[in-house]
Amino acid sequence: MHRLLEGYQRFQTEVFPQKRQQFHLLAESQAPEYLFITCSDSRIVPDLILGTGPGDLFISRCIGNVVPVEDHSEMDGTTATIEYAVEALKVRHVILCGHSDCGALKAAIDRKNLENLPKARRWLQHVEAAFSHRQPLNPADGESAELASVIRGNVVAQLKNLREQPAVARALVHGRLSVHGWYYDILTGRIERYDETERKFLPLMG
Repeated sequence: MHRLLEGYQRFQTEVFPQKRQQFHLLAESQAPEYLFITCSDSRIVPDLILGTGPGDLFISRCIGNVVPVEDHSEMDGTTATIEYAVEALKVRHVILCGHSDCGALKAAIDRKNLENLPKARRWLQHVEAAFSHRQPLNPADGESAELASVIRGNVVAQLKNLREQPAVARALVHGRLSVHGWYYDILTGRIERYDETERKFLPLMG
């Protein structure tokens, strides 16, 4: 806790005073342009990676960056967040971002470590489609190529689920929303985007 308290003290004395006007405006309302759906993994820090700040990203995090298939018998925070972001906040873009070395996909491949995690085991049912969408092996991924192909496949699978969310489907029809699938490599800091036309992952820039 000491480290967190030190950080908070720096925020109060150094950061907040410099951004006081911005925070005062944000205290009244928010109008983010982007919904960023990513994993709960502590190594993924969207604002650090993208150079964004308060008010820029509306963020949804869950293990495996999952978007559950619509099911009225089961409520979940992810689909509620998507609905609110699209319908109430009117975001223009939804970015679904997976990442290398994802523990959720590791667990989906080898379930022996889920014996004492019944809720996680149930949640990971939502990533089963990753295996049917796995991507070609990339030699640049080295020994992690098999895992990376499934992780990328999960991005494709969750993009499909995202498009099936009622709020997203309506916004896409009316041309007021774009959806994007990304893969972030922790080791290199690089991001790939899924190209719907070519049906493969390409560098985000260039």
